[in-house]
Amino acid sequence: MATNSMAVSQGVEVRSVPKGAVVLAGRFFFALIFLLSAAGHFSPQEIGYAASQGVPMASLLVPASGVLALIGGLSVVLGYRVKIGAWLLILFLVPVTFTMHKFWAISDPVAAQMQMAQFMKNISMIGGALLLTQFGAGPLSLDSRKGR
Repeated sequence: MATNSMAVSQGVEVRSVPKGAVVLAGRFFFALIFLLSAAGHFSPQEIGYAASQGVPMASLLVPASGVLALIGGLSVVLGYRVKIGAWLLILFLVPVTFTMHKFWAISDPVAAQMQMAQFMKNISMIGGALLLTQFGAGPLSLDSRKGR
């Protein structure tokens, strides 16, 4: 059991952090970007930018994506029905990644590099969300209290 156990590494005793706290922090940091960015999906500026990038029905789809990001992010951070919340985040991330971060279609090398970084960040988050769909919320979650 990892909670408050002592480990000896090269003659130095180290107190391990409780596993539940690490998983909770991981869920929080993973979900933070979705929670902080969700409100922007309702702004005329963000809807207009998405429309300029070729998003069809941006006035409908961009706010809908904000709802997905908010619900998925809250699900993950609270640890409530995390597997479903993670699928919602994947449903949000896949189209956003391939429509908003088309680095391959940009001729300016600096702008292309910036969009490639955003693209790869999103691919990484898809990977994290896929892990959540398989392993769930872990300890210190509402799901673990219900025996899910």
